[in-house]
Amino acid sequence: MKTIEQKPKYNLNDEEERKLIVREYRSLLRLLKDKLKPGDKDLIRRAFEMAAEAHSSMRRKSGEPYILHPIAVAKICVEEIGLGVRSTICALLHDTVEDTDVTLQDIEKEFGSEISRIVDGLTKISNVIDTTTSQQADNFKKILLTLTDDPRVILIKLADRLNNMRTMDSMKREKQLKISSETVYIFAPLAHRMGLYGIKTEFEDLAMKYLEPDIYKDIARRLAESRRERTRYINEFIKPIREKLEKNHFNFEIYGRPKNIHSIWNKMKKKQVSFEEVYDLFAIRIILDSPQEKEKEECWKVYSLITDEYTPSIERLRDWVSNPKANGYEALHTTVMGPRGKWVEVQIRTKRMNEIAEKGLAAHWKYKEGTSSENRFDKWFQQIRESLNNEDLDSVNFLQDFKTSFLTEEIYVYTPKGDIKMLPAGSSALDFAFAIHSAIGAKTIGAKVNHKLVPISHKLSSGDQIEIITSNKQNPSEDWLKFVVTAKAKNKVKEALKEEKKKVADEGKYTLQRKLEGLGVTMYQGNIEAIAQFYKLQSNLELFYQIAIKNIDLKELKDFKIFGDRLEAPQPVKITDVKPETHHHTAPAHNPKDAELIIFGESSDKIMYNLANCCKPIPGDDVFGFVTTGKGLTIHRTNCPNAAKLMANYGHRIVKTKWAKNKEISFLTGVRIIGIDDVGMVSKITNLISGELKINIAALTIEATEGVFEGNIKVFVHDKEELDVLVNRLLEVGGIESVERFDTEDLPK
Repeated sequence: MKTIEQKPKYNLNDEEERKLIVREYRSLLRLLKDKLKPGDKDLIRRAFEMAAEAHSSMRRKSGEPYILHPIAVAKICVEEIGLGVRSTICALLHDTVEDTDVTLQDIEKEFGSEISRIVDGLTKISNVIDTTTSQQADNFKKILLTLTDDPRVILIKLADRLNNMRTMDSMKREKQLKISSETVYIFAPLAHRMGLYGIKTEFEDLAMKYLEPDIYKDIARRLAESRRERTRYINEFIKPIREKLEKNHFNFEIYGRPKNIHSIWNKMKKKQVSFEEVYDLFAIRIILDSPQEKEKEECWKVYSLITDEYTPSIERLRDWVSNPKANGYEALHTTVMGPRGKWVEVQIRTKRMNEIAEKGLAAHWKYKEGTSSENRFDKWFQQIRESLNNEDLDSVNFLQDFKTSFLTEEIYVYTPKGDIKMLPAGSSALDFAFAIHSAIGAKTIGAKVNHKLVPISHKLSSGDQIEIITSNKQNPSEDWLKFVVTAKAKNKVKEALKEEKKKVADEGKYTLQRKLEGLGVTMYQGNIEAIAQFYKLQSNLELFYQIAIKNIDLKELKDFKIFGDRLEAPQPVKITDVKPETHHHTAPAHNPKDAELIIFGESSDKIMYNLANCCKPIPGDDVFGFVTTGKGLTIHRTNCPNAAKLMANYGHRIVKTKWAKNKEISFLTGVRIIGIDDVGMVSKITNLISGELKINIAALTIEATEGVFEGNIKVFVHDKEELDVLVNRLLEVGGIESVERFDTEDLPK
């Protein structure tokens, strides 16, 4: 895990700057030393000079000359992803077409069509985010076509994003939030899927540094404080294993591996434990130097030696040696009970497996050369190609579908004949049916999983064997979209529903035609569009369908104006300022006046707003404003479950937001308390909250089972500071084990 430090302010003179650029360029050439063929150095030099000339007048936000960014991206490509000379040239030129006078024709003339095609792909990616979602889906499809054609486009883009994330301190806060959200939403899962684990974890840590700075700093501080103790413990744990491996004549490396901050925070949240209780803070890696034909055998031998010494947790064994992940990852993972009752995660890999784990796709190609077998990456690309054949380019859900279909972990399931199928985690029996064949999926009425009858919505687990039951009378229904996750299944269901909808819509089309004839106007395209827009419907098909199912009775047509053969819709009623949903966040005892709590941008204008129900922000929380269609401005916490999706998909609607001081207004929030069930505990809690801290309690429920109680309390606080004081004071009460904030939507009513 890289530590992230604040850079000193940039203040080099021209001569120092020139030396810095030359020094960085030379260090790039040193990294490429083993990959250079005759003529390569000259090509790289020309690319560097073209980029340096094109960017000569440009500076980064930090004040540094812009050319340092393409050089840094090229260095990441070579050193951390394992790419070669052609990718280096593309990395040096990746921003030229978008930001300077250099054209794709210039690049093609100088370096050929392969490099200009990759640079074109990189330019398209840069334009993806910050547009409307339908355009975004369209652009993302173009990128994925480039990915399946030449995956180097995505690998260079990941390097570009990594350098941007590492050098984001000089940017404005709202830009940091937006870029970090995009990174966790799409780029981290993409890095993971390309097998780049180091880059994926650094993306998550850097994004967390900006999205949740306080938690990030706290965990980083605790890791630093416990480093010496952890190192001592790891050495104690490793000693007997090292002796056994040496005694059995293994050629190996063994070392402790730090857990990244983001994964520690995830475990703390998921398991609801403290930092000290995260059981696999301790992790070690063993890398064997084994010939390829003996890799599997030697990994299992080492596993056997470790589990002779320490007791393993059976449910924590992960065998990716027998069945590698779709991104090529191979390793054995086990978690064992080490000295003094501490769990330790052990990863066993060979040198080849380790290179694939660190360099992902690039290393995979290296080991694939000379073999004709189709690897899992090839299958993955084939699945993406199939998904892209879907013609529905306007799908605003395209990015989400892509994430759930192609960027999640995968499971392995079997056909009745024992053939293996790879599906995204969370797949249903119906996803499996569509993976076998579209025609089978459309006629599925049930399934047998491990010989037991299950509904088509049944979620599959790795190792399941599935037999699909079909009927010619079955047809896809709208409900199916709720439990299919693969892009193929979703697309096929949508296609079938669209066909069905068209049949129903024909009746609505005929009804509308009769109505228009009654008004003396024709059924031409402009009139139909005017009516669809009036009813706020996305398409003519939707209009006909809503008429057919009698959701629209067309009474409003009498209010339309007729100009010859043309209809004009009446003006919609003008909506005045949106009033804030004060009942969500104001204590009954207070009058919120104008609810003037938020300051936007650099001005001090006070603006009307709503608080998001999904995360219930209170003053002092790190927040952003989101312009909601028809509802005005909604305030979300930056760690809201929906934040990453909103900021990544709708970056143009994010508004910089901070709290103004206003102690007159109280906000409803909740705390969950877990502790030992003891006499008088309820009165201790209520005396502290109402008596000592003078905080209003809105609702309180406490349930006790077998000596442990759980309490959910809704309280009115003025700001986060007051809430933090409450949490800390509650933790001081004897018998209380944990106190955490909860959004009031999640609490019992």
